Amino acid sequence: MGLASSVTVPYAAYLRVYEPLSAFPRAERRYWEEYARRATLPTAQDELRRSLADLLPTPPVAVPVHESGDAFVAVRDGVVCVCPWRTRLRGWLALEELAERFPAPVLDAVLPPVVRRQAEADYARWLERNPDARPWIRTATWQVPLRWFVLFSDEEREYGKASEAAGGSGGPVREGLVLRYRTAMVEARRRVARGLRTLRDAIEEGPLIDGLVDVGRWLEEFHPRSLVELDYGGLVHMVPEARLADDRSAADTAEGLAALRAGDGVRAGEVYERLTERWRAVRDRQFAN
Repeated sequence: MGLASSVTVPYAAYLRVYEPLSAFPRAERRYWEEYARRATLPTAQDELRRSLADLLPTPPVAVPVHESGDAFVAVRDGVVCVCPWRTRLRGWLALEELAERFPAPVLDAVLPPVVRRQAEADYARWLERNPDARPWIRTATWQVPLRWFVLFSDEEREYGKASEAAGGSGGPVREGLVLRYRTAMVEARRRVARGLRTLRDAIEEGPLIDGLVDVGRWLEEFHPRSLVELDYGGLVHMVPEARLADDRSAADTAEGLAALRAGDGVRAGEVYERLTERWRAVRDRQFAN
């Protein structure tokens, strides 16, 4: 891939779902069975580099012309699970988010209106043929949304060098450090439901609850024997290693929810402030020179 292949692309974290092969239609299942047996599989960095390559032409390619045939692969209790990239679908969804986050002049400078209009028209036509489509991967830039930590426990935290954290599971392997959590779908759903009960009993409806509801609905779209993964991705390249080693955000989230259930609002507030300050410091780095 030339220069792009030698550069680490940072700043994004991921929430992924790996579904067992039995969850896929027969023809697609055969494809993923053969795919999973490949000696070498692409990494998360490969995926990002390919997507960034589409932004180099003039005008840029907002959404890939063809859907990716790649996936991440993991083996859990002897069961092969795959997480399709679906970069074209995710490109369309990301384009919608950009329109909500940035004023028109800024967006026009990055992606000309004619490019966006064509992408939107392509998506509308595609959606008519695929009304039930959903991505297996969610992406967050410059942060890990706090609601994602609700899905995991501290015991599921994996931290170390890429070769150590991969543990022979077949998951995406990257250079340097890896910080991730993995859990069974049934546990993730249970924690979302319990977290929502706690929050609704303690606070008013708002972005925190709405965000967790959205994640819960997304999880319901997948096979009950799926694997759910939170991967710090490129964020490990921008957070000091000592701070990364001490990051126990899932444990802090669980502690805050436990405090709310116990009626200790003061303690819950302290934990929430600690979490928000930690991730505010990460987000602020995007504005540094």
